[in-house]
Amino acid sequence: QVQLVESGGGLVQAGGSLRLSCAASGRTFSSYAMGWFRQAPGKERDFVAQITWSGTSIYYAESVKGRFTISRDNAKNTVYLQMNSLKPDDTAVYYCVVKLLGSSSATVRYWGQGTQVTVSS
Repeated sequence: QVQLVESGGGLVQAGGSLRLSCAASGRTFSSYAMGWFRQAPGKERDFVAQITWSGTSIYYAESVKGRFTISRDNAKNTVYLQMNSLKPDDTAVYYCVVKLLGSSSATVRYWGQGTQVTVSS
């Protein structure tokens, strides 16, 4: 059984930083990318970032480019999302995912339980 366990969410002031972590277990993920989606209150779940197993292909949503950095440690089956220069619009529940390439939620094979990120103005 695949498990994705996120950590690192919380409350931060605008301009601050947070680092999300997601530890995956239950199978090998070498055929998949890992990444993050987010869902703000009353809005759809949106793609944030993804990284392939090799780490050579990384994609970001336009809204987070230059502020967020995704990385992974394959030895630990863990993916990270470093979030800098946070804005109130970044407030959302952030979901770790194991997925095929692409930004659609249809590419997601496994979802984490989500971690809340709240950015105050």
